[in-house]
Amino acid sequence: MKFSKLVLPGVTMIAVTYGLARFSFGLLLPEINRTLEMSELVSGLISSLFYLAYCFTIILSTVITTKEGPRRMILSAGLSAFIGLLFMCIATNVWVLGLGVLLAGGSTGLVSPPYGAAIALWIKEGEQGRANTWVNSGTSFGIALSGLGAILLTPHWRLTYLIYAIVACLMLVWNFQVIPKKETGSSKLMLKKGDLAIRGVKGAVPLSLASLLLGASTAAFWTFSRSFIEVAGDYSDLQLSGFWVTIGMFGVLGGFSGSLIERRGLSFSYKLGSLAIGSASIILAVTSENWLLSYLSAGIFGCSYIFLTGVLIVWGIRVFIKNASLGIGVPFLLLAVGQVLGSILAGLFIGTWGYAISFMLYGMVGIAAALMGPNEESKR
Repeated sequence: MKFSKLVLPGVTMIAVTYGLARFSFGLLLPEINRTLEMSELVSGLISSLFYLAYCFTIILSTVITTKEGPRRMILSAGLSAFIGLLFMCIATNVWVLGLGVLLAGGSTGLVSPPYGAAIALWIKEGEQGRANTWVNSGTSFGIALSGLGAILLTPHWRLTYLIYAIVACLMLVWNFQVIPKKETGSSKLMLKKGDLAIRGVKGAVPLSLASLLLGASTAAFWTFSRSFIEVAGDYSDLQLSGFWVTIGMFGVLGGFSGSLIERRGLSFSYKLGSLAIGSASIILAVTSENWLLSYLSAGIFGCSYIFLTGVLIVWGIRVFIKNASLGIGVPFLLLAVGQVLGSILAGLFIGTWGYAISFMLYGMVGIAAALMGPNEESKR
């Protein structure tokens, strides 16, 4: 299959599920809090549902993709995002909002493993690393679009989610038309003995620990960074939305992680990304009142997050070389587990110690994750 024919709809589906359905919540959270009168603890609990749903659906998606191929799960992801966004649009209480969050968050778990498998099936081997990292960068485009939407629609968060739902429906139709119905070469995806086992797989333990720590370290930034700068500084609505756009725009640079891995190696790339993502939270913790430095932290965070998820994809596929969907599923599952715990604790920590101390703590966790990276370069 032609590179762009698969990668472009993949980028848009990732943009919808991750950027619009999942991570836009942090941008819209202050207005949602005011409308539904939620505390910081409740906000943290609701936000953790994104990651909790992700944990369940990425396991389901990995197993089904391995057995049946990628088409069914990719389309299920688009449908889940569409319905979840509609529920979030009409939410009149935390229960309806929570249901929408579960469906929207679940869409991200459904979509990642099958797109990794689709690329393994239909993209030439020499182009697969680049295809995976660029599809993964769709998150950045979605975040940037959500920021632009907030600039135009603030404080109408219900209308925002309605527009996102319409976009999700359109991207679902596009993927329905593009993804082949018959899995040509799908014997590569047939479930074999040991394909879904991680015990004894060389490199699985450091990959899992690194993913867990990185997930925990990013949870506070995704959920509370916008609320942090709103409380800490004298920001206009345009500046607050611009902060989110900066995360997305700089995140596009993370799509070059595949190229850096080829030039400098997996270990170097991982350590660079971990140090950068930890520093982003620390910079915000000490400079939240300064819009220029806050935007700098947003840019570093956006770029390093997309960069690191690209690194984890390449690392995971190299560790689980016989199963591309498992290679994506394992690190992304552990990333989400870390974000579940990190999101719940972030709400508690912020309520107890305040934003600055909490963000400093989360930044230190990100820097500590650099110690868990690959020790040697694995080859395909």
